[in-house]
Amino acid sequence: MTNEMLEGILPIWKPVGFTSHDVVAKARRILRIKRIGHTGTLDPQVTGVLPLCIGRATRLVEYIQELPKEYEATLKIGLATDTEDAGGQVIEQVDQVHLTEAQVRETLESFVGDIEQVPPMYSAVKVDGKRLYELARQGIEVERKSRKVTIYNIEILDMDLTMDHPEIRFRVQCSKGTYIRTLCVDVGKALGYPAVMSELVRTSTGSMGREQCLTLEQLELLQQQGGVSDKLIPAEIALAHMPTVRLSEEQTRKALLGQKLTLTPSEQTALMDAAELNYAVYSETSQFIGIFQWDRDKRELQPVKVFS
Repeated sequence: MTNEMLEGILPIWKPVGFTSHDVVAKARRILRIKRIGHTGTLDPQVTGVLPLCIGRATRLVEYIQELPKEYEATLKIGLATDTEDAGGQVIEQVDQVHLTEAQVRETLESFVGDIEQVPPMYSAVKVDGKRLYELARQGIEVERKSRKVTIYNIEILDMDLTMDHPEIRFRVQCSKGTYIRTLCVDVGKALGYPAVMSELVRTSTGSMGREQCLTLEQLELLQQQGGVSDKLIPAEIALAHMPTVRLSEEQTRKALLGQKLTLTPSEQTALMDAAELNYAVYSETSQFIGIFQWDRDKRELQPVKVFS
């Protein structure tokens, strides 16, 4: 398989000091292929799972970005920075923190579920066309709208409350768009102290974990050996969270031509009650056709992304 024909998801273990764009640029140089996109920005100091979409799979970036994420984070209580992580300037500090294990456990558990977060100033969120971190670097602070994110689970891995500035290491599963830095700050507030995120690792995106990842060094070696294609995850596996529709031979023919699909009454009934609008569509022989959107009013499946 030539590199231009490579297609699928390539999970990379992002190294510290690299931006997500740096990883894409390095992968492009190694693979000598332009069509690569990443599926969720990680700050330079954060390591962990960064799935890259290769070839035609770049058309699925937006859907893979929607997948839940899992992180392991360290929360330091007793000081705050302007960036909400350990790399920023200290803006508040207390000499000592007095907390019990029960207080910490109860407070962390109270964040499970739907919560409101205000994006940090040092983030890539745009306000009036400008990224917040660009404004923050100019010393400008603007009002940010809070937004709803979901914390599916929090598990404490370790804690040391004997330190002047206690540290709590925890694992969190959360929805797209969750700022773990901000979660750490908000947990601190709930405990009555300034707080900061001192360390962060993304341990999974959807079903893609560390065990499926390659380092950039491993990728370079595999490229020399011609074994990169064996490590690619098929696009449809990365879409396993999406509901599916199976097509007849005639429907498959139309779908591959990018035509709208009229379904049988029984097929319509199944979709009429569904909350989902986007479906991963397959042929009778389990070939991935693409993503189609269910139009409830017209009672038809309309093509969004077709993979011929």
